[in-house]
Parts: sequence; C-alpha cells; structure tokens
Amino acid sequence: MTEDVGVDVNGDDELLTIGAFAARARLSAKALRLYDRLGLLAPAHVDEANGYRYYRAAQTERARLVALLRQLDMPLALIGELVELVERDGPAAADRLAAYWADAEARHASRRTLTDYLRGRLSGRSNEMDELYGKFAVETVDVPERVVLTETRHTLADELPAWIGASLGRLEAGARECGGVTAAPFVVYHSEVSMESDGPAEACVPVADEAAARAWAEAHGRGRGTAVRVEPARRLAYTRISKAQVAHPQIIAAFEAVERWMSEQGIEATGPCREVYFADWEAAGPDDAVCDIAFPVRP
Repeated sequence: MTEDVGVDVNGDDELLTIGAFAARARLSAKALRLYDRLGLLAPAHVDEANGYRYYRAAQTERARLVALLRQLDMPLALIGELVELVERDGPAAADRLAAYWADAEARHASRRTLTDYLRGRLSGRSNEMDELYGKFAVETVDVPERVVLTETRHTLADELPAWIGASLGRLEAGARECGGVTAAPFVVYHSEVSMESDGPAEACVPVADEAAARAWAEAHGRGRGTAVRVEPARRLAYTRISKAQVAHPQIIAAFEAVERWMSEQGIEATGPCREVYFADWEAAGPDDAVCDIAFPVRP
C-alpha cells in the first residue's frame, strides 16, 4: 500500500493517508504530526503494524482552523478549547475568539504606548522628558492617623489589577461590618511589583471601629494575610491621574514624575509609595480622575 492510497476502517467513512489528507488540508505532514503531538488534531486511525496515520475527510476543516488560529499566536490550550467549541456552538466560538482578540489588541496598544514612553526616556532629550513629566501636577497633602483593615500579597504585575479590585472589595465589605469606610482605600507597595518582582503589595481600607476590625480579621482573614494596623499621620506628595492613566506605562510616568519633583525639591520619601483610589472605579470613564500616586514625605 502506498502512502497516498485511501483505506476504509469499519466501513463507515473513507480514511485518507497523512499525505493525502495534508494535500487536502493544504498543510504539511510535519504540521499534522505536530498538531497530533499537541493534542489539537488526532488521526482518526493509526495502523498498529506500521504506525501510519489516517485521517477522515471531515477533519479537514478542523485542521485548517487550527492552522489559522496558530497564526494569531493564540495559546495552545485556547486553540483546543475553540476547535472543540466550534463543533458544538459556532456563534459561541466566534464570541470567544472576539474576546481573545480584543484582549490581544489591548495588550498590543499597551506595548505600543510603552514603546513610545521608552523612546522618549531613552532619547535623553530634555524637552521630551519635560513634556512627559509635565503632564503630572504634583502637590502635597496632610492625612491624619487612621486604623486600616489590610490584605497583603506577593503578586506579579500581570496579576496585580485583578488582585487590587478583589482585595479592596473584600476589605470594603468587611469595613461595612466595622463601622464603615472612613477614607479612600489605598494600596501600599512595600517593594517593587513588576513581571520579575512580586512586592509584596498591601491593600488598605480605613475603618471606623478598630476592635470590630480586629475581630473581623481574626474571623475572616487568616488565609488571605488580612490584618489591622494603625497608619500614622503623614504628608503625601502626590499627583492625580485618570482611569486611563492607571494602565502601564502611564502610571510608571506618574510615579517618576512625583519622584522627579521630590528630587527637585530636595525631599526624600519617608515610606513606601502608594496608590489612593478615591473614586468609584466602575462608574468612572477613561478621562475621570480616580487615583492619586503618592509618596510619604517629611512635613
């Protein structure tokens, strides 16, 4: 039997050799072997005697779909999910693909913005740096001593936004059982959070009743690093940013703008930097102010 001859197993449908199927699917035999190894497209039959792979003609569409999805740099697990889904529910698969691509475009836009930021930074031209940092007005504010309900976690940058939203939500729910939230929630960075460094970061919600907060933390927070502490009175040097600017790299430029202002004023930070979230995140639009980027400084 030559490799291009079709065979019939169980008499229910013609089987094509890998060469014949590859020609029909407009793929290489090497690609088909790879798809089999990755669990994306298994042969319909493998001859136990010689190891030859055979495919059904009906598998052609799936083979072509896998090849097209791989051109999108889609994770293999998602490709497998999509090709299974499309055979059950085409519209649902289309929606899943649209969601993936929207996320991919958002990541690309973020990288493009980061590239523009780095070009300005690496150029060393003072006018470009002045234009970059001049977008952020830096002021100071004095904040009183506060009791805060906190949750601490080691996290990398890609997990940080989701954790901030979830942790502040949990803490605000707890604070409502402890006399209420008394000031804007904030996140303290005790060490750098990036794709290489995991902090830790500390989510903080000011509460009214310290005793109730300690009881709540004891009852609910052992598995999440929940605690209660007294945040001392501080003076903060800060700049206010919009919801759109919370994304990277705009937020990096905001932190650096405050640091640059402090350096120009001869002021040193007296504690870790923080983000103060004073607005309703869900209700805010891209251009609405939602967050202060702040460093504690000496009064």
